[in-house]
Amino acid sequence: MTPRLATRIFGLCALLTPATRAFPQAPASEPINVYDGFETSTLSNLWSTERLEPNSFRMESQIVRAGHQAIAITVRPHDKFEAGRNGNSDSERDELLEARPLTARQGVSYEYSFSMLFPASFPIVPTRLVIAQWKDYCGGENKPCDDDSPVLALRYISGELLLTQDLDHHHVILWRQRGEFRNRWLDFRIRARFQPDDQGRVQFWFNNQPILDHTGLTLNHPGPASGYYDRGYIYFKMGLYRDVMQQPMTVYIDEYRKRDLRPGEF
Repeated sequence: MTPRLATRIFGLCALLTPATRAFPQAPASEPINVYDGFETSTLSNLWSTERLEPNSFRMESQIVRAGHQAIAITVRPHDKFEAGRNGNSDSERDELLEARPLTARQGVSYEYSFSMLFPASFPIVPTRLVIAQWKDYCGGENKPCDDDSPVLALRYISGELLLTQDLDHHHVILWRQRGEFRNRWLDFRIRARFQPDDQGRVQFWFNNQPILDHTGLTLNHPGPASGYYDRGYIYFKMGLYRDVMQQPMTVYIDEYRKRDLRPGEF
């Protein structure tokens, strides 16, 4: 991350009040190209802590993907609790939320990559668990969209990894794989262009293997019926988001990158 972009991110985030943070900010004027290896003693300015309890994360020096550190995130019962609405289950979470100036824009192509490790003791349970998600900004509270699912999500449920879409209240599983994924680093890379038409696209690599190249709708349709903006904004979170349960869960995260893709790359 360039010093100028870091300064811009820090300055904008510091100025945002809780009310204004509910809405997207103007994107950075220069192309996004950021990296976090979690090598510092505290979280970098790439991240907001509003979806994290203060004691839910720590910098980790024993379990790392590269460099000297990673970040360990632990979700405990009722962390950042939200009561279920519209028949949905109660939820709890501890997630890294990207800083607002890094918000993705409709029609722009991006690449995200990061590594995760679930320890050998990680609970294998049928509880809904989202480990990374891309959400379409809703047009405000009490709009039809204010409790919608992420447009794209990585999930880890009952020992199975899944990549899912939820668009216009239609849930689709793009990829799924069952196996023993604990106690080893898992590398994820996703390229995405979010659009509410057939120009949308998602490419997915898992452990450096190409898995998926999906084209078509990748963003909710905008308008008063859905509540979404005419021009979509998409924000990214990763960590642990789940239905309420009593067991704690811990995930280790390292080697996060995000960049705009150049013409011809995607």
